[in-house]
Amino acid sequence: MGDYSRAHICQCLSRLLALRPTSTVTIYGQRRKSGQQFVEGVLKLVHQLSELSIVPGNVVAICAFNSDWYLEWMLAVAYLGGILAPLNYRWSFEESRIALEAVRPALIVTDDCCTWLLELRNITMFSPRWHVTVDSFSSTSNSMENESYAKTCDMPYTKHLSIKYCWAPEDVAIVCFTSGTTGRPKGVTLSHSALIVQSLAKIAVVGYTEDDVYLHTAPMCHIGGISSGLAMLMAGGCHVLIPKFEAKLAAQVIDENNVTSLITVPAIMADLVSAFRLKESGKFGQSLKKILNGGGSLTTQLIEDATKCFPRAMLFSAYGMTETCSSLTFITLYDPTIKSPDLHFEKIGGKLCSSEQQIGGICVGKPAPHVEMMSSSEDSSLTGRIMTRGPHVMIRYWGQTSTKVVDSSEQWFDTGDIGQIDAYGNLWLVGRRNGHIKSGGENVYPEEVEAILSEHPGISAVVIVGLPQMRLGEMVVACVRIRESWIWDDINGGEMPGKSKCHLSGEVLKQYCREKSLTGYKSVPPRPLEVQDSKNFCSLEEALSPHKHRKIEKGGSEEGNYVYVASTSFA
Repeated sequence: MGDYSRAHICQCLSRLLALRPTSTVTIYGQRRKSGQQFVEGVLKLVHQLSELSIVPGNVVAICAFNSDWYLEWMLAVAYLGGILAPLNYRWSFEESRIALEAVRPALIVTDDCCTWLLELRNITMFSPRWHVTVDSFSSTSNSMENESYAKTCDMPYTKHLSIKYCWAPEDVAIVCFTSGTTGRPKGVTLSHSALIVQSLAKIAVVGYTEDDVYLHTAPMCHIGGISSGLAMLMAGGCHVLIPKFEAKLAAQVIDENNVTSLITVPAIMADLVSAFRLKESGKFGQSLKKILNGGGSLTTQLIEDATKCFPRAMLFSAYGMTETCSSLTFITLYDPTIKSPDLHFEKIGGKLCSSEQQIGGICVGKPAPHVEMMSSSEDSSLTGRIMTRGPHVMIRYWGQTSTKVVDSSEQWFDTGDIGQIDAYGNLWLVGRRNGHIKSGGENVYPEEVEAILSEHPGISAVVIVGLPQMRLGEMVVACVRIRESWIWDDINGGEMPGKSKCHLSGEVLKQYCREKSLTGYKSVPPRPLEVQDSKNFCSLEEALSPHKHRKIEKGGSEEGNYVYVASTSFA
């Protein structure tokens, strides 16, 4: 097969040069770049990386906030056939170390968000050749001491890209990390073709065009941020970037730049709705035309609030996962051209998709054009394991030899979700076999948090469950049994002068999780769940009644009270 038929994510650069050579393509604070300037920035990076002997198959890890430079790095690494490995800037040192030792990058790219680099110097099992910042180059020795790398290259403008595209082995473009079923980072190996077909799906379903102004609300280390960012690059639209999502800043740049499209998770949507209500001007969000939600379903109340705040915007929701390069299915939650919005609400939320069917779970819509899906059941039930196949599926987990399949002759990928597909082609999700908690678009695995809390000397047993919460989708709730000699005292924060130190509180447990390097959004909160005092304690059976899939090993007596401790923050 000739290279002329191979997919490559940098093929979007020719379109940017043709459509927007002088028009603004990226906006980051006061910095604006035209299509020509953006492409030249990518080509300059390509030249500099080649000077550092980055060759096809080399891994380049990046840990940084969103910026126009991040987009340039992603394309420049791919141009040379390198493999980009985005790291979550919210990770603890231990999570970052696991990811880096898995991919062993030749180059690490960071900005000010990276807090674990100094720790890495002393205990890492590998030595990357280079460490640079997103805005300037600096080389390193084996001890990772920075030196100046001042050589630059002036690339003349050309309508024809003169550097030949390169590919990594198996056409791998990105290793995108996900927590998987273990709660520890696992590298999902994604190809150029997977990224392109997913981008085309978003262009087809959501309707991205060259006239769109797209706000990057999701971090570029997540597949949602990567996939939608590439879709907008392919469409030829304008990118507005902020370092990370903050509702007040997002509201400001939406109005200042007439943003037309963005993506959300339930927590981001809830914060945007709150920002709208606090905004003095009634014009906030009037430019928005397309909103795509992912990372969890929106509640009916949040959909109603969103449609009132952004009445001109089409509201879509997508279901997917990192292993399938983002979106598998799409559903339209609101269309401003339909006179009665109540028609939409009858089609979403639990069992309301069709009055003629009694299907449990949540309707997440129909598969994208390139996606095949099926429900595999071991009995006569229509509900079973959700399987998929197509060019969107990952090559494998990094370091493994194959993906999970249900039948080696057909190569169906097991999503790990349970549900069924109705007569209209809609997918209904019932739950996830491994029972993880989705909080603010992040996966929280109960076993990981339980393992940390169970080590505390004041806790004899713990169960982690997820309860519905409007902003986050789910909040993490720790049901902890206090040892006989310990006292729960949330009013004084666990500190009582002149008393024994055997006191616990939400703040004490949160600090304990920090000391154990548990990522912020998985930690227990600074206060207990806000319920009536008589309801603040419950039996283990009551705590687990909505979560029968959650189990713990019980030691000693099963009698005793459990105090609810709920996470309501999204750090």
